[in-house]
Amino acid sequence: MRKMDERQLMVDGLRGRGLVFSKRVGEAMLKVPRHLFVPENVRSQAYRDTPLHIGDGQTISAPHMVAVMAEALDLREGHKVLEIGAGSGYNAAVMAELVGPSGKIITLERHPSLAEKAAQVLLEAGYANVQVVVGDGSLGYPEEAPYDRISVTCGAPRVPGPLVEQLSKEGIMLIPVGGLEYQSLLRVSKIGGKVLSEDLGSVVFVPLIGEKGHRSQ
Repeated sequence: MRKMDERQLMVDGLRGRGLVFSKRVGEAMLKVPRHLFVPENVRSQAYRDTPLHIGDGQTISAPHMVAVMAEALDLREGHKVLEIGAGSGYNAAVMAELVGPSGKIITLERHPSLAEKAAQVLLEAGYANVQVVVGDGSLGYPEEAPYDRISVTCGAPRVPGPLVEQLSKEGIMLIPVGGLEYQSLLRVSKIGGKVLSEDLGSVVFVPLIGEKGHRSQ
């Protein structure tokens, strides 16, 4: 089966389960070649709805989780987005499709080897609006703040203060918060000067390691 056909089946399956419900998110996930973002030895599984190991103890999130987060973030053309946990770069690519050429994705990764691979694949895939930065994601990236959206793809013990500070007025942040085994996916919104939090359900992510995250394992 051709990769494009596999991608179509993946998106159709997510739509059938009600996880992709907007046309924009479905189209974005159809455009991104997920197989390019995973190691060659697991490319045959690239379009299955499962996390895959990408090295350095990290994983690429299952497609359904990428869809859930993309829908909940409500990404718009021109948005500036901070992602914590670049991993393979796949999630950044999906968000890059959603914010368009006028938008920008800055994605932080603490593993230099993963950051280098992600940057290379993103460049080869044509995502010029994504910048990969090596650093402590729990501290955010104040150089480009404020951000319309912040997407955290690793589990934190609590919502890091620096990320809340770097979120723009009326901005939205998605962040898994909890222990090392499972977390609650929180949607944190700044509305009228207040910070509101909504629990979207239980999730399982690798830990956010850093000064405002979990201690190094």
